[in-house]
Amino acid sequence: MTRSTDVTKTLERIAADRVKFVRLQFSDIQGLPKNVAIPAWQAEKALTDGISFDGSSIEGFARIEESDMVLKPDISTYALLPWGTDECPVARFICDVHMPDGTPFEGDPPRYILKKALAEAKEMGYTFNTGPELEFFLFKLDENGMPTIVPQDQGGYFDLAPTDLAEDVRTEIVLALTDMGFEIEASHHEVAESQHEIDFKYGDALRTADNVITFKYVTKSIALQNGLNATFMAKPIFGICGSGMHVNASLSKDGENAFYDPEAPLQLSEISLHFIAGGVLEHAKSITRVANPTVNSYKRLVPGYEAPVYVSWSAQNRTALVRVPSPPWQEHPDGTAEPGPDL
Repeated sequence: MTRSTDVTKTLERIAADRVKFVRLQFSDIQGLPKNVAIPAWQAEKALTDGISFDGSSIEGFARIEESDMVLKPDISTYALLPWGTDECPVARFICDVHMPDGTPFEGDPPRYILKKALAEAKEMGYTFNTGPELEFFLFKLDENGMPTIVPQDQGGYFDLAPTDLAEDVRTEIVLALTDMGFEIEASHHEVAESQHEIDFKYGDALRTADNVITFKYVTKSIALQNGLNATFMAKPIFGICGSGMHVNASLSKDGENAFYDPEAPLQLSEISLHFIAGGVLEHAKSITRVANPTVNSYKRLVPGYEAPVYVSWSAQNRTALVRVPSPPWQEHPDGTAEPGPDL
């Protein structure tokens, strides 16, 4: 296959970074990251022809008689892993899954389906931005290095040391994410013991989805290096707050914020109201099945812990399924829309 200009530039960057190994990452149907590591000299093959793998061994992908699949790296996702050594720098790409004939694998749920939806929105003139807020717990490991649900600290919301014992760990996570291109907006202790949150700047939905997978990977890796287990499980301990991932969402059309109408009640445009009512609330049950894939997910959706239990929206109540934040959002000088409703 002929090498494109983008591939040539990427290979030059890999060489300049002295990369020894490249990790090709993708997600299974459960959203769990998978990867295969290749030596850097195989990077050109990966970037032009792709790397074959056994799809039948990945949950939800293919049957044994149609197992051959190909990973094709997305060049825009290239990043150095910040914990690599000077002697052995390691890079990663996030990959799309293809069939041997080059067609996209339609069962690649995290990326292919999202890319199709975004392409349809683009044809209508829309750009969809999202900004997630990820919560997670840091628990101790036992004497055998296995995960527990023993809290590391007794801190609470916005606490400082000494009740928050993970300030340095969060700092390491933030620095690692920054090295990988994230623009971190805030990090803090959350409500429950050993619960934390790190927020990064919004972006288009595909890049944000990739960033969520990267965020979890980095957080778990840094935690393990500090003798801790990071878990994004929704409700690891009964009787305390669970972890959610609020998603701030905005829609732009022709460079303008489609959700914003300065003359309307709550400054919500007609498109915004349709998005909330005919979009999210109408399909809330289906969205819940996808966004809450485990039994443990539903243990979080109970009253008393700021988790949604009704199909509803609000401009004030934080327990609503969809919340319009205050003060109202505005457009940025670059024409992008600040994320609006909090889902």
